[in-house]
Amino acid sequence: MREHKNFWDRNAGRYDRFMRKDRAAYEKMYGLIRPVVKGKTVLELATGTGLIAKNIVNAAAHIEASDTSAEMIREAKRRNHSAKLHFSVQDMFRLPYADKSFDVVIVSNALHIVPQPEKALDEIRRVLKDEGALIAPTFTHAGNLFSGKVKAFFMKLAGFPLHSRWTSEEYLRFLRQNGWTVRKSAVLKASFPLTYAECVKMEV
Repeated sequence: MREHKNFWDRNAGRYDRFMRKDRAAYEKMYGLIRPVVKGKTVLELATGTGLIAKNIVNAAAHIEASDTSAEMIREAKRRNHSAKLHFSVQDMFRLPYADKSFDVVIVSNALHIVPQPEKALDEIRRVLKDEGALIAPTFTHAGNLFSGKVKAFFMKLAGFPLHSRWTSEEYLRFLRQNGWTVRKSAVLKASFPLTYAECVKMEV
C-alpha cells in the first residue's frame, strides 16, 4: 500500500486537472448522491482533493472526508469553506470511528485500486448504521472500448495502482457477493465507464 500512497502524494497537485474532463459525469453523480445524504452524517473514504465532499456538503448534516494521502488532504483543505466538512488522513482498512457511526459512507473510485477491496467493505459495514447507505461509484475499466483499455495500460505503466478490472455487471456482482444489496445503479459516461452503485447491508 505504501507505493500507492506515494503515487497519490506525487500527483495530488494534478488530480483536479485530471478529473476536469469527466465533469459532466461527476455532475450527474452529485445529483444522484445529494438526495441520499440530505440531512445525514456522512463518511467519505478516498476523498482525494475533496471534489465530491465539497459538491454535496450543502445537502449533508456533516461530512468526515478522509484519504490515505497526506498531500491529497492538504490540497482538499486549501479550498474548504464549510464548517460542516472535516478532512483527515485515515486508513480505510483501520478506521478510528465507533461501530455504526454514519448514516452514509461514500467510497468513490477506490475499490478497484486497493489490493483487498472486500476488507475495505468489511470496515465500511462496521462503521455504517444498519439502516445506512453505501455509495460506491467505481470506474469499470473492463467494460471500456479498446482505446480506454490502452489508456488504462499506460496509466498502470505510469504507476497508477489498478488491482481490479471489472465490467459494470462484475462490479455489482462483487458487491452482492460481499453482503450488499444494490438498490440503485447506473453507468455514467466518462473517460472510463463509471458505475454508480447505491447499496444497503444485505439482510442475513
